[in-house]
Amino acid sequence: MISFTLNGQKKEIDADPEKPLLWVLRDDIGLTGTKFGCGQALCGACTVQLDGTPIRSCQTQIGDVAGKSVVTIEGAQGEVAEAVQKSWIKLDVPQCGYCQSGQVMAAIGLLSTNRKPSDSEIDDAMSGNLCRCCTYHRIRAAVHEASRLLGA
Repeated sequence: MISFTLNGQKKEIDADPEKPLLWVLRDDIGLTGTKFGCGQALCGACTVQLDGTPIRSCQTQIGDVAGKSVVTIEGAQGEVAEAVQKSWIKLDVPQCGYCQSGQVMAAIGLLSTNRKPSDSEIDDAMSGNLCRCCTYHRIRAAVHEASRLLGA
């Protein structure tokens, strides 16, 4: 059994320790907000937070999260998450929406450590999250809006 905290709740899962976290979340637990994109940690669609840091769940083994805290899009909450969610809605960021859970989780990670990022800091933090609809200008604007909502 692998024990970890998932979205604020203790969880125990009986899984091969080498199984990717993404598939444990989606197939074993039923949380489908985290998306499969490339399976190689290149696109960011599978981004979740591990102990507050954005990671790619497709390349993180479930055994590596033992004793740690995982937050998915379904469990994103708090002041920063609310500001990001509000700004995403206000600026109508998603187009197809497939990458957006990963984008949101990356933005929450950025704003949790840097409340007033510059354009280049946003670009750097979000660079591992690809958007095939190319809404990058709206994503950057939404991160700035979330920063404003946070009082930065």
